[in-house]
Amino acid sequence: MNTKQFIENIQILREEYKNWNAPIVTLISVQTKDPYKVLVSTLLSLRTKDEVTAQASYKIFEKADTPEKMIKLHEEEVRKLIYPVGFYKQKSKTLIEISQILIDKYGSKVPDSLDELLKFKGIGRKTANLVLSLGYGQDTICVDTHVHRISNRWGIHNTKDPEETEFSLMEKIPKKYWSEINDLLVAFGQTICRPIGPKCELCKVKYCPVRKK
Repeated sequence: MNTKQFIENIQILREEYKNWNAPIVTLISVQTKDPYKVLVSTLLSLRTKDEVTAQASYKIFEKADTPEKMIKLHEEEVRKLIYPVGFYKQKSKTLIEISQILIDKYGSKVPDSLDELLKFKGIGRKTANLVLSLGYGQDTICVDTHVHRISNRWGIHNTKDPEETEFSLMEKIPKKYWSEINDLLVAFGQTICRPIGPKCELCKVKYCPVRKK
């Protein structure tokens, strides 16, 4: 697959996207336009299904929708609010620690730069890029398991991990498409292009070397 073919597939997915559920972090960003809530929901979403992330996000936001409110909660209370997200014990600790740092060093404001976000323990490139994209409208490519898997399945590259995938896509795909790649491929991956048992008969993309005709 070349760049032009990848973009054609993305353009097809734009039209199909209206038939699928938006990823929960995207939905929260649209509803709240709040980088802090985008950050919290992104952290909760790691290794967690969207429906569980949604439930946990809305529950925690009822009690703590700002860093100041988050640090007033005991870790055990945060655990109960976000359960059963994956690694909920560690995530409860991370949410409180990050909120405290935001208050102490950033005036309670989530940083809008990749370098600053990566200084936080518990925030990797995937989380940082999604916060910058959805929270601040920046052109970034957030590579999760769906983006990594599907872009390799399509054959735009042959990469070994999400970070390598991110840099490969940045090199090959025009910047104006970067921010929508995660949204489209996550929804596509959850609905059609599943890791096991992909629904190739329902797939509308034009270029895919493994698609069953």
